[in-house]
Amino acid sequence: MWYWIFKYILIGPILRLMGRPRIEGAEHLPDTGPIILAGNHLTVVDSFFLVLVVPRRVRFVAKSEYFSGGGLKGALIRWFYTSAGQVPIDRSGSEAAEPALDAARKIIADNAIWAIYPEGTRSPDGRLYKGKTGMARVALETGAPVVPVVMFGTEKFNPVGSRMWRPARIVVRFGPALDFSRYRELAAHRAVVRSATDEVMAALRTLSGQEYVDTYAATQKAADSQAAA
Repeated sequence: MWYWIFKYILIGPILRLMGRPRIEGAEHLPDTGPIILAGNHLTVVDSFFLVLVVPRRVRFVAKSEYFSGGGLKGALIRWFYTSAGQVPIDRSGSEAAEPALDAARKIIADNAIWAIYPEGTRSPDGRLYKGKTGMARVALETGAPVVPVVMFGTEKFNPVGSRMWRPARIVVRFGPALDFSRYRELAAHRAVVRSATDEVMAALRTLSGQEYVDTYAATQKAADSQAAA
């Protein structure tokens, strides 16, 4: 219930007023069935606008620490992430990625929408970085189509380092679905998983026009941080 209140009553109207979102390629979004939404990632509000423009409920995965805080602050944070469609995962195990992928598989099994940013973190400089393979693993194992989606304007709406929102026109562009079901029996092959990931990233590059960097965004952030030290 809170998801829809968040979307249509509390935050959604503010986002529509300040961002005036325009949707392109909405015909590429299936009305039913499981979908993996794979997007570029410029700023925190990417997720907010994605939830706003997709008619169906969109689910993400987030570390369980966001949902376990105590007191009023913990309750507010828990409410916020639940309202935004986040699914808690326990990342305390030795394989931190597996709980997230298991959560994603459950979302797909429920014929729902799982949204993910294959870069793994926000772009440090507006360029598109190498994709991590977890998304492709789930797509290959489940047969769910991958719909690429890119954002324009969110970096102006919520500049990196700023906690304030600023009026800026937002464009959300969806591309044709990518079907990897024909490779389902090869889901365990690393080369196939890497190839599927790169195909998704190529689609995001075409849709967004971003410069592509063949390294991980987290690696670039670490290098930038070390250079600044």
